[in-house]
Amino acid sequence: MNVEFRFLKVANIPEILPLIQDFTQHKYSDAVHAKRFTAMFTHEYDCIGFYSADALVGLCGLWYQTRHYSGKSCELDHFYIIPEFQGKGLGTHFMNWIGDLLKEKGFEALELNAYKQNTASHRLYKREGFKHLGFHFVKRLLE
Repeated sequence: MNVEFRFLKVANIPEILPLIQDFTQHKYSDAVHAKRFTAMFTHEYDCIGFYSADALVGLCGLWYQTRHYSGKSCELDHFYIIPEFQGKGLGTHFMNWIGDLLKEKGFEALELNAYKQNTASHRLYKREGFKHLGFHFVKRLLE
């Protein structure tokens, strides 16, 4: 599969929005997502786009931090591949690519959260060596 990984910027937000809408099942408006992504890009955050023939077919956010239990780490966020490209090895290809890139930069760990109902992603993460350490809880303060 001929896919290129590219670091995205704020200017790419309009291109990101359709995939994020699919990922979140249209839970929030484009305006809300655009505002949030604009803010995210001002923090220790990157977003990688997966391109096939200049079409965005997947993406993954990267949050950088140092944690007491994992050291210098990168948390993968909103890791999404459009359905037509799922199950073709792209997730494994990305995990290898990002893992190699981060190791070169001195990172000690990759982390992620996964929706509990997304069992296909759980299989990928287990194959890629991720260990299930706990649960992620969210308490909504507004809405």
